[in-house]
Amino acid sequence: MACISSNSFATACSVGSTELFGSHSHLLSLSPKVFYRCCFRAGPIYWTAANNGYGSFARVRRSSCSGLTGGGAGVYSQSDLPVFSCLASINGASAASVERVTVLVIGGGGREHALCYALRRSPSCDAVFCAPGNAGISNSGDATCVEYLDISDSSSVIDFCHEWGIGLVVIGPEAPLVAGLANDLVNAGILTFGPSSEAAALEGSKDFMKRLCDKYAIPTAKYQTFTEPLAAKAYIKNQGAPIVVKADGLAAGKGVVVAMTLEEAYEAVDSMLVKNVFGSAGCRVIIEEYLEGEEASFFALVDGENAIPLESAQDHKRVGDGDTGPNTGGMGAYSPAPILTKELQSVVMKSIILPTVKGMAAEGCKFVGVLYAGLMIERESGLPKLIEYNVRFGDPECQVLMVRLESDLAQVLLAACKGELSSVSLDWSPGSAMVVVMASKGYPGNYKTGTVIRNLDEAEEVSPTVKVFHAGTALDSDGNYVATGGRVLGITAKGVNLEEARDRAYEAVEQINWPEGFYRRDIGWRALPQKHVKLQH
Repeated sequence: MACISSNSFATACSVGSTELFGSHSHLLSLSPKVFYRCCFRAGPIYWTAANNGYGSFARVRRSSCSGLTGGGAGVYSQSDLPVFSCLASINGASAASVERVTVLVIGGGGREHALCYALRRSPSCDAVFCAPGNAGISNSGDATCVEYLDISDSSSVIDFCHEWGIGLVVIGPEAPLVAGLANDLVNAGILTFGPSSEAAALEGSKDFMKRLCDKYAIPTAKYQTFTEPLAAKAYIKNQGAPIVVKADGLAAGKGVVVAMTLEEAYEAVDSMLVKNVFGSAGCRVIIEEYLEGEEASFFALVDGENAIPLESAQDHKRVGDGDTGPNTGGMGAYSPAPILTKELQSVVMKSIILPTVKGMAAEGCKFVGVLYAGLMIERESGLPKLIEYNVRFGDPECQVLMVRLESDLAQVLLAACKGELSSVSLDWSPGSAMVVVMASKGYPGNYKTGTVIRNLDEAEEVSPTVKVFHAGTALDSDGNYVATGGRVLGITAKGVNLEEARDRAYEAVEQINWPEGFYRRDIGWRALPQKHVKLQH
């Protein structure tokens, strides 16, 4: 077992030298799947070999690693040590010149895989854990997955953070945010990127968001909130169709019905208020005017007082080609979105994002995290209106943003947690990125799980710019990937322009052998000339 100091390891990494490893220099020639790097923030670095791929995390206290000092210690297997990513050179500066951090990402979907991917590439990030994660995240080496950690139990998460020296927690999904996980972590003194439960009401309650818009003159569609079906239907009849019916609470991206007829609207009201298809999330409904125009996604990082915009992106919510069929969590996305010009982005910041940040602070619930504004760029005026807020990175927009981000994500998120975003600027790769979501047939309705997915490695071999993000996968007893959810994979690619990114993404999709899966064949259709994409065999 080799043991060297952090400074020596940094030097070895930055100059590519093997001399410091002495008789253990052969370990440097091992592939990433047969060695592990264990790098703790305050201590030496230990190297060990394992015989097979990345595994899931086993409970091993830091103290059990400290016994490896002095060489000659036994070799630990993959179940003994977490997988770490340790980069030594930080934009030419020494590792000691910036704050180094070990990060825990909460969640296990495609968005969280993208966050882990970006954090693993962050020069200041010593290690990335993901709880619970999924098989794809673990096997890719983008994070060490902690399957046993109950993310609904704040005390368990806090104990894990203390045990492993977690310096930053990034909460991906909305449910833990609304449940107050960020509150508990911050109260325990753990830097957390994600809003408090009070601030998360921007997503957790559409009625709360709408009332905030009214109070602080934020442009949005006119609306009324109802708890009684007869009153809701009377309002719908008076307003006419098309009209939009929304469940007030969290409904996994499925609580919005764009009703083109009165009958569809009445049915949506009954499903939510009478049949309770969304449970407590649908005990109130928002009836909203139908806006015509083009939808776009706008993201901003917020530190409670300041906000900085991320690059633009555009989602595709409808399940079918040509934006047909029911709404989903998102079937694909691309970045940048041509409709969000620099001038329009400035309007969004001034008229929507900054008034929201200031309004939340005035209401006594400062927002720290990412604001995801779903916008409609109205056809007639060309101006943006707020459709909804999400209080986390969008999925699948996060995937295209993270492959384009060139800044150190760990440092950016730390700055947000500390109220220091005013001094932060972001760097992005030129060109474009696109993600095509592969989903289980039947989604967003009933679908089958446990279906085998093959040829994922072949998909990533299409181009160095292709990355397969896992949203809902597991491994079966034979080591095959199987689908465990509705949206399962996000095939992501970069290109010098959007057309090249699209061609690479779809070429990669066509490599994947998954008869029980499907995907939209027209992602990017609003921004690109039409091009036929072959149906999956």
